[in-house]
Amino acid sequence: MKRNARGFTLIELVAVIVILSILAVAAVPQFFDLRADARAAATAGVAGALSSASTMNYAARSVNGANGAAVSNCTGVSALLQGGALPTGYTITGAAVAAGATVTCTLTGPGSTTATFTAIGIS
Repeated sequence: MKRNARGFTLIELVAVIVILSILAVAAVPQFFDLRADARAAATAGVAGALSSASTMNYAARSVNGANGAAVSNCTGVSALLQGGALPTGYTITGAAVAAGATVTCTLTGPGSTTATFTAIGIS
């Protein structure tokens, strides 16, 4: 009488577990790298917001001097963000900005990540 074998043998199950273990060991370092990438992306996002805020402030102040705020230093751009301040953990390296001139400023974020943004000076 023939018997129908159903299921997997122990050797097949062990082989699958070994293969999954090897794949897991190869994938784990990728998860650690994601943290650094996320910090860099967050810093770049804040830098983009600062650059946009500076441009919008320049346009508003050019149309009507009563709108917006005067900007003469890179650090002054942070006051243009919604809420009036940088998020916690971010700092801007100060640099003078002449009226009507553009300067590339440096933003330092968590994990010592850096990004640049453009500040437009206006009085």
